[in-house]
Amino acid sequence: MRPDWDSYFFEIMDSVAKRATCNRGRSGCVIVKDKQILVTGYVGSPPGFSHCDDIGHLMKTVVHEDGRKSDHCHRTIHCEQNAICQAAKKGISIEGATVYVKMTPCKTCAMLLICCGVKEIKCLMKYHLAEDSEKLFDKANIKITYLYDEVLKYD
Repeated sequence: MRPDWDSYFFEIMDSVAKRATCNRGRSGCVIVKDKQILVTGYVGSPPGFSHCDDIGHLMKTVVHEDGRKSDHCHRTIHCEQNAICQAAKKGISIEGATVYVKMTPCKTCAMLLICCGVKEIKCLMKYHLAEDSEKLFDKANIKITYLYDEVLKYD
């Protein structure tokens, strides 16, 4: 059966995610315009740097404004950041594009995507800290949709 466009791009995003080198967030990103793939990206360390899968995570605890704490790996670049870097290196504008990702982009990735002029974000599920990003996308008039209502949880 031939998949619809969203299913097709989500399947490709899932394949891209398999290249990720941090087992905490094997995420991928596919950036599309006019039903054509512009760039992809996955979670991984900068070229020439060690990978989490090889030497372990570089964990940092973040304290949020409301006092909550969350742990994040700081060894890797997010899939959205890698995709944006690929676009920059190749001279490809992603303005007006649609972004396919596993989960809601983090606040930093959301701000970068807003600055790049993307028009829509399509996620499989929510990131557990999605609220800040959703507010940013709303303020920027960028549509964000979820395939599933599930919230991705980390160990």
